[in-house]
Amino acid sequence: MSPCARPGAVAALALLLAAATGCTGQPSPAPAPSAPPAAPSSAAPGAGGQETDVPRPFTLLASGDVLPHSSVIDRAAADAGGQGYDFAPMLKGVRPVVSRADLALCHMETVYGKDGGPYTGYPTFKSPPEVATALAATGYDSCSTASNHTLDDGADGIARTLGALDAAGVRHAGSARSAAEAAQPTILSAGSGKRAAKVAHLAYTYGTNDIPLPAGKPWAVNLIDERKIVAEARAARRAGADVVVLSAHWGTEWQDAPDARQLELADRLTASQDEGRPDIDLIIGTHAHVPQAYEKVNGTWVVYGMGDQIAGAMINYQGVQDPRGNQGTLGRFTFAPPVRPGERWTVAKAEFVPQWYDTTTGRTVNLNASIRAGADHHRPVRDRIRDVTLGRGAEKDGLVMGE
Repeated sequence: MSPCARPGAVAALALLLAAATGCTGQPSPAPAPSAPPAAPSSAAPGAGGQETDVPRPFTLLASGDVLPHSSVIDRAAADAGGQGYDFAPMLKGVRPVVSRADLALCHMETVYGKDGGPYTGYPTFKSPPEVATALAATGYDSCSTASNHTLDDGADGIARTLGALDAAGVRHAGSARSAAEAAQPTILSAGSGKRAAKVAHLAYTYGTNDIPLPAGKPWAVNLIDERKIVAEARAARRAGADVVVLSAHWGTEWQDAPDARQLELADRLTASQDEGRPDIDLIIGTHAHVPQAYEKVNGTWVVYGMGDQIAGAMINYQGVQDPRGNQGTLGRFTFAPPVRPGERWTVAKAEFVPQWYDTTTGRTVNLNASIRAGADHHRPVRDRIRDVTLGRGAEKDGLVMGE
């Protein structure tokens, strides 16, 4: 887990599981602080007040592309007051949502440059390693690092990026410094103690902008391959994972709707089972740079595209600035343990939180919280994100808009 504390998480989870998964498309009210209901006897402390091994429910939060363009890097330099780079202020608007989750996953789109630079934006990115400390301070526990920019600075860029994440206490999945690291599943604890669930984080990308894999290092970044994904998911199960989450860098840039490849792969992966249990429990997508729909496929939630969390002013394929490139969602999923050991964990509640990166101020904005605080001019942006997110009928399967 990251060093960021998560106050009241257990009480909040108990209330979430008690709540009905309504289909209003309206923000879910924030749960009032209260003591959690008494646990059933199978989950009660053992003799002498000792904790049993019965797992507890947990919330998992995921967000979109962290893409530091030159303007974002300049903002971080200004926020640091001339002493390096500080990316934490630009993430402050979503920190309350991120830090309350038991497990929070980000997508680190770019690789890091050397300490002191030089740092570059589009088209070949090298970001300041201070991004990693900001992600940790915001509450992220793990980041997917497989993207079309993973090889922008070759194997050295991967090594610097993973080293900086390690130093910040943020786990990672999708790229590797050695064959041994690539073969080891990333397994995270959702909470603490014996009752914490084990969550495997897998990450794969559609490609690397035609940059070849480093010589002799075919394991440097995970390229989407259905058989490899399934094999890693099953290896993670054997290593003790209760829940398997796949970060998929896929889709067509600037397209609101998922493309045919996304739909096909989502269907095949969510249908894949081993001994009657699905191999993948959640898919979270990145890369399109615009929000895309959430959908329940074969009983499994798929986020086709989270949109961008941090990015500079985005220029689309028509050569004009497109505000959709600074829109996104945070997905929040409450997982409940199975009734019998070895069965599937289920999503008891699925939520999305609309967010926007304000390129003028260099700040992420939780749009529902902002509107509630009186910024009604954010309503049209929020409503557009909501309509796209619900565009494939997820409302009927219980997806709600949260804060």
